[in-house]
Amino acid sequence: MSQRQGNISETSGYAAFLHCCGHPLQLPIFATVHTPTLIALAAILAALVTAVLHFVWLFNKNIPGLRLWVLSFLSASVFGANLLVREHMWEVVSVVFAQSSIALAAYFCFLGSRSYLGRPLPAHGYAAGAIALLLGLSVYFTVALPHPGARFALSGIVSGVCFILTAVTLAEGGFSKVPARYIFSAMVGFHGVFILLRPLLFRLVSAESVGFPEAYVVQRVAQYVALESTVALVMIAFGTLLLINEHITTELRHLAEVDPLTCVFNRRAYLTLLGKAISHAERMRQSLPVLVLDLDHFKRINDTWGHSGGDDVLRQFVVLAQRCLRKEDVMGRLGGEEFAIFLPAADGPGAAAVAERLRTSIASQPLNSDHQAIPLTVSIGVAVCIRGDTAEAVLKRADAAMYLAKQRGRNRVEVAEALVPV
Repeated sequence: MSQRQGNISETSGYAAFLHCCGHPLQLPIFATVHTPTLIALAAILAALVTAVLHFVWLFNKNIPGLRLWVLSFLSASVFGANLLVREHMWEVVSVVFAQSSIALAAYFCFLGSRSYLGRPLPAHGYAAGAIALLLGLSVYFTVALPHPGARFALSGIVSGVCFILTAVTLAEGGFSKVPARYIFSAMVGFHGVFILLRPLLFRLVSAESVGFPEAYVVQRVAQYVALESTVALVMIAFGTLLLINEHITTELRHLAEVDPLTCVFNRRAYLTLLGKAISHAERMRQSLPVLVLDLDHFKRINDTWGHSGGDDVLRQFVVLAQRCLRKEDVMGRLGGEEFAIFLPAADGPGAAAVAERLRTSIASQPLNSDHQAIPLTVSIGVAVCIRGDTAEAVLKRADAAMYLAKQRGRNRVEVAEALVPV
């Protein structure tokens, strides 16, 4: 940045919002009408958002990333407070507070995004080194070689890069499935790009304001930056609330659809998915086999090893069953020790082979509990969907085949009578 731009940034007391912590000069009254209000508004909004998110975190500490986002907005609040009282502080202290707080706000935002997605947090040494270098150079350009323009350029590097990394991190999962992530990503990404390109505003505004006083040029830049920062603060807060809502909605959906013991779909969710799979198979003219599985002598297991032993058996059964399935196969718990599986785009003989492989795997791996082996076998019924079938109808045929397997000695696979497939 040129020395002229550095001198321009010195001419406004409120150009501190441009992250230039130099000695302020007085502006004509017409040039200082709105910027102080914008700065005060941004500081108040940052404090309010911090308080709101903090209380949300107190009652929802299981939301990943929320604590780090609270720290991000807290750092932004410190930055805003620093701008409001900087004229009463030593210049070098104000510089350190301004540069460190805005860098930490961006870095905590980045950490929050990774935590929200369940990714490991990066080593903090690199960030600490970058912030330490930023502060060292800022102090140098304050004490040894005063240059507000250099400080202005430096301030956007760490924060801009962190905001862009946040945007890249969150932009995954598909917009139709997780739109909140992409909305938040767009908001943060735009803010990060704006911060990095902020110094170009001097050239643009100077070109548009030929003949005006330098103070007027600086104030226009200050107003643009203050306005963008205020809007970005509100939008990022809105995006954070969207992510909180996404997480809570996902958790509620999980509780409504997933069996808490075995972590497979419960009966209601499984029937809904099976109904959709039947409709899809009819449209694509594909077969859709359904398996109904029932653990043998499960009451005896509960009576002998207690309900905790029975729970362990159910969990191991699900783990072993899923090892025999494809990623697209869907498993659900119908109730008690009875489960069901549907196999998209598979045929009857293929489903029978899967069922036999599953039965053999379960019978060969008893559950080791307190140095005792709990034997485990399963009876399986197989049915293939026919035209006009409902989820209940195909399950009824598979269930009848499963009971036939029980009657014929258990630990076996029976296939329902072949009908016209889908």
